[in-house]
Amino acid sequence: MGMKSGKVRVAVQITPARADYAQIRRAAGEADALGVDVIFNWDHFFPLGKDRTGKHFECWTMLGAWAESTRRAEIGALVSCVGYRNPDLLADMARTVDHVSGGRLVLGLGAGFREVEAAEYGYPFGSPAERVRDLGDALRRIEGRLAALNPPPTRKVPVLVAADGPVALRLVARHADIWHTFASGEALGEKSGRLDRYCRELGRDPAEIERSTFVKGDPWQVGPELREHGIGLFTVMTDGPDYDLTELRRWLAWRDESSR
Repeated sequence: MGMKSGKVRVAVQITPARADYAQIRRAAGEADALGVDVIFNWDHFFPLGKDRTGKHFECWTMLGAWAESTRRAEIGALVSCVGYRNPDLLADMARTVDHVSGGRLVLGLGAGFREVEAAEYGYPFGSPAERVRDLGDALRRIEGRLAALNPPPTRKVPVLVAADGPVALRLVARHADIWHTFASGEALGEKSGRLDRYCRELGRDPAEIERSTFVKGDPWQVGPELREHGIGLFTVMTDGPDYDLTELRRWLAWRDESSR
């Protein structure tokens, strides 16, 4: 399933919550200097968890800043909710950040799951089926807009889609360069196999889609099992305000050892 022999990459998600921007910027710079492959934030309006009162910053404004303040790593949202911005505008924003960053944007997209955020900011929030349908519509519009923009993106902007249900996995097979999954264990194997089947139905090589998940724990124990399921992008999360990158350093050491 997937690409066990494929390249191992490590990402960090620096949650843009419960911290001042200077702390967030410093963490992104430190991760970049360590040689991380991708630096993600997220697209929410409040901190996740029970306490929504903490400090929080907006996703895409921050990505524009990271495009200038980082140098090596790819940058992106894990993930941007397609319901929060007109999809054609979102494509234009992505193309702009792609240029500002020198071709380092990963366009992470998802259907959204935080009804409380949508209500607070005045967005409609449909059923799960409606949100997945909107994700499909958005992916088509984004592809069309990226192809029409002048100037075009500096490269084929990699599209990451976070999805686990069968309908959304078909969208991954059709549109995504990276699949981010929240599944683990047997469920991960089952979904990865299902994605492989959907790719083959479309005449697409399943190995074209990099598989991504969040990771915790000892990479020498956790990493090989995830690789057996085809995971190639391993994402460590760090929370503010102190942004401890100790775990990230361990995963980077494992990556470098695995890549020898």
